[in-house]
Amino acid sequence: MKNPSSWNNSQPRVVVIGGGTGLSTMLRGLKNQTRNLTAIVTVADDGGGSGVLRDELGMPPPGDIRNCLQALANTEQTMADLLAYRFPEGRLKGQSFGNLFLAALNGMSRSFDEAVAKMSEVLAITGRVLPVTNEDVRLIAEFDDGGVVPGESHIADYKRGRECNIRRIRMEPELPEALPESLEAIRQAEMIVLGPGSLYTSVIPNLLVKGIAQAVAESDAMRVYVLNVMTQDGETEGYTASDHVRALQAHGSRRLFDFCLANDAPIPADIRAKYAAEGACPTVLDIQEVERLGVRLLTAPVADCSSGRVRHDPQRLARELMALYREKSPTRIYG
Repeated sequence: MKNPSSWNNSQPRVVVIGGGTGLSTMLRGLKNQTRNLTAIVTVADDGGGSGVLRDELGMPPPGDIRNCLQALANTEQTMADLLAYRFPEGRLKGQSFGNLFLAALNGMSRSFDEAVAKMSEVLAITGRVLPVTNEDVRLIAEFDDGGVVPGESHIADYKRGRECNIRRIRMEPELPEALPESLEAIRQAEMIVLGPGSLYTSVIPNLLVKGIAQAVAESDAMRVYVLNVMTQDGETEGYTASDHVRALQAHGSRRLFDFCLANDAPIPADIRAKYAAEGACPTVLDIQEVERLGVRLLTAPVADCSSGRVRHDPQRLARELMALYREKSPTRIYG
């Protein structure tokens, strides 16, 4: 256990691990709670504009990294709008300027993480963003019907067309080398947050990188998994909270985290109906099953439905995470 007297309760060292829109949404809130913030981000995406740049330039996919950089940026609104701009037509149709900016910096740099660091400086971000690895990695999903699907962008499509579940996710190549700075950030963290985000394609891929799951499991930081508010069509239909926890433990370790933070704010009926038509529903909180797995499930009203879609409210989520951290440290021992 770290010496409690060394903990900075007002500006704790927080490491978040994941990818996708869930991670960047949470970062928008956390940057107002601590400047000692590190985002460790998956680089397994192979679809959309990121996939095009990955195939044509041989670089890691920039999309999830770019979203996190935008979330942590301290720039004028014009720059924010520029990074988010997507070309409406031509060969660049659908591609974001932010992705192209990061691709250009990658071409000027010795490594992808160096390019990310340069973009971080340009945007004057709060905290830092690190790719979990610099290696060219691909996700492969194995299903319980015997199917084997390579490529992150193809996994959901396969599952939607069949009555089957993902049995496990693996990486190709297996156990790619982690960015040393990512491992060091985990070792120095006072709080580690996994998720929110797509279970099998945003959160778990980080645990398949050499040393990441072990570093999290061995950490004496407070460790929290932020549960998705809704299940996800093509990945987690019918999953309960304990199913999410069980999948993370199976791909990492039973000691990955001590707490699971879930939403308990009601989801309006019309929005629930919209999600039901897409094969998704609010994640069932089977508290006793979660606790049998050695994890304490906590709830708070952290969902935001104002856009007509269900998202985490970045400010509420960040406040709940910091309240949990301050409640459990430094005077109380947990584990």
